[in-house]
Amino acid sequence: QVQLVESGGGLVQAGGSLRLSCAVSGRTYSTKSLGWFRQSPGEERAFVAGITWSGDTTYYADSVKGRFTISRDSAKGLMYLQMNSLKPEDTAVYYCVASNSRPPIVKRGEYDYWGQGTRVTVSP
Repeated sequence: QVQLVESGGGLVQAGGSLRLSCAVSGRTYSTKSLGWFRQSPGEERAFVAGITWSGDTTYYADSVKGRFTISRDSAKGLMYLQMNSLKPEDTAVYYCVASNSRPPIVKRGEYDYWGQGTRVTVSP
């Protein structure tokens, strides 16, 4: 099992920034991909960003490209999502995910492990 614990959510004004963290632990020897999904009220969970286990390749949903940056610190067992120029439509619960499949992975069904989520609220 892989354990994922998110932190860093909160309330921010539009145009502001926030950094989410995800602590990755457990049996990660088969893990090949990490990423972030989000779920807005009344919406299905949607892919936000992904990164290879090595951290050398990243990919993003069009809606966040140029504003969000995914990264990881393997020495600390952490993954990050730096969110800049936030918009009210970025309001959602953000989930850290991990997969034993090779990237790029944008379908939620291909991610094997999910965190509990951290809430981000962007006010107008």
